[in-house]
Amino acid sequence: MITGIATDRRANLLGSLWMVAAMGAFSVEDALLKAAAATLPVAEILILFGAGGAFGFACIAVLTGDRLFSPDVVSRPMRIRVLFEVIGRLFYVLAISLIPLSAATVILQATPLVVVAGAALAFGEKVGWRRWAAIVIGLAGVVVIVQPGTDSFSVLSVLAIIGMIGFAGRDLASRAAPASLSTSILGFYGFLAIVVAGGVFALWQVVPFVVPGVSASLALIAAVLTGVAAYSCLMKAMRSGEVSVVTPFRYTRLLFGIALGVVLFGESLSMSMMIGSGLIVLAGLFILWRGERAKSLT
Repeated sequence: MITGIATDRRANLLGSLWMVAAMGAFSVEDALLKAAAATLPVAEILILFGAGGAFGFACIAVLTGDRLFSPDVVSRPMRIRVLFEVIGRLFYVLAISLIPLSAATVILQATPLVVVAGAALAFGEKVGWRRWAAIVIGLAGVVVIVQPGTDSFSVLSVLAIIGMIGFAGRDLASRAAPASLSTSILGFYGFLAIVVAGGVFALWQVVPFVVPGVSASLALIAAVLTGVAAYSCLMKAMRSGEVSVVTPFRYTRLLFGIALGVVLFGESLSMSMMIGSGLIVLAGLFILWRGERAKSLT
């Protein structure tokens, strides 16, 4: 019994560390994509970024002996995962290109709340009324940040909300994906979904592609490298430990994202953003604490 508890705690610790690493890398990726969006159409960024990431994971799969194509690739969880990946990537890249990076990052922090709620509904993980109350409070923090019905409200903030929901669905589907599919395979198809997202948006936007300049090219290459690293860490995190324990560590992205937004893009934080961020983070930390407390009592 003690050995089992120790093993669970070790898995949760490893999953949490992978999540922190993933959030740091994702924040750098966001900043690089936002920089590229200053001169390149969003559809072009998605296609080039997705193709680069898919190529990177394909190379990793070949080197590790993983098969790129198998019956599990078209399983129901994988189909659902691709759909949510397309939604999440498309709307979130649109968000970071049109609104401050710090604002998009803060809204994205509601992802763990949605994931924990989804884990309870889809996987039967125990989530008591206190954690459900925390989820509601955290989502109220998103409302405080977006400020619907006021002069400060920007409809562009909805893009970040839709992207957040897409990422939450992707993470839950990753949990349900067949165990035979390695991180490199999940990454390969995840980045192919980004190419699809770019293609769909290109058909809707109808904006001519441009030849990337030196700075935009370097930003995209660096984004691909950090994106592959971040994706690998995220998949390891979601497959280690319990979802309700690991996912709250997504909040570290808040620190990374705000710091990069302020330092690189000269952004500032409003009072509503700070209050909303506080509600979201406190809700997430409470969920983490309740999850650990529940484990210690079993």
